[in-house]
Amino acid sequence: MYCLGVESTAHTLAVGIVSDKGEILTNVKDLYKPPVGWGIKPIDAANHHKEVAEKVFLDALKKSGLKLEDIDILAFSQGPGLPPCLKVGKEFTLALAKKNSKLIYGVNHCVAHIEIGKLTTGLRDPVILYVSGGNTQVIAYTENKYSVFGEVQDIGIGNALDKFAREAKLGFPGGPEIESLAKRGKWIELPYVVKGMDLSFSGIVTEALRKYKSGAKLEDVCFSLQETTFAMLTEVTERAVAHTGKTEVLLTGGVAANKRLQEMLEIMCKERGAKFYSVPKEYSGDNGAMIAWTGILAQKSGQKNFDPKKDDINPVWRTDEVEILW
Repeated sequence: MYCLGVESTAHTLAVGIVSDKGEILTNVKDLYKPPVGWGIKPIDAANHHKEVAEKVFLDALKKSGLKLEDIDILAFSQGPGLPPCLKVGKEFTLALAKKNSKLIYGVNHCVAHIEIGKLTTGLRDPVILYVSGGNTQVIAYTENKYSVFGEVQDIGIGNALDKFAREAKLGFPGGPEIESLAKRGKWIELPYVVKGMDLSFSGIVTEALRKYKSGAKLEDVCFSLQETTFAMLTEVTERAVAHTGKTEVLLTGGVAANKRLQEMLEIMCKERGAKFYSVPKEYSGDNGAMIAWTGILAQKSGQKNFDPKKDDINPVWRTDEVEILW
């Protein structure tokens, strides 16, 4: 059985095709990049998705070696995300289903990041640090759902890095540029904000920008921004490991590609006798393969398929609101 997944929650329009054996046949994406100094405008990103959807879809089919008739089910990112972008993915998937009489499954974007991480690393029951643009959560499976043990209270770590990069004219996405500059930087003091198991990043970004605009070297601010925020993330992940007694840690989401964050978590896990794995870089950012694989899991577990007459996108769909039947 094959599932074709469509991802469109934010800046990425992506299509992936995955088999029920977990074989990723193709994973094609096209990223909307706002002008330097600008954030994502949802309408502009949605227009980008409309323009590239057909090409990305055809490229994915070509690379998979399959025809649309060979696809058994379809899946799309139902939420959370930017409503105009989610709508494009839904409508494109519905159009494909209508032409070929395929069942559709609406997928939670956050859960999809977890499932592609578990698939590609082989981890079974990890504590999960999910770090992306709009989301930062420490998660573990308990009683048929992914429970959130701690999360950011303002802006996700990816958005925090992008916000700093935008003001510093580093381009988009900002994470890779900050990571590169940080390698040449030295420590300067920034706020450290952990409240129990929850975190806050907005004040740290504000202070980092103040110091940069007051003359601090960009490399030093980037280094300190990473060290501070990543130490916070490592602290709350360690607490979750201690609380749950689990012996595996999975890093997933777009910011999972950062080597320094991986290094800090790996050190913590070694000290605790836990296994650490990060989702492969190709599947860390938003992608269609994660949507397709989660669609497979939904179908195999008997989850109700998407009904366009009753169901719709869910821009605020939380990780811990999803019943995990598989």
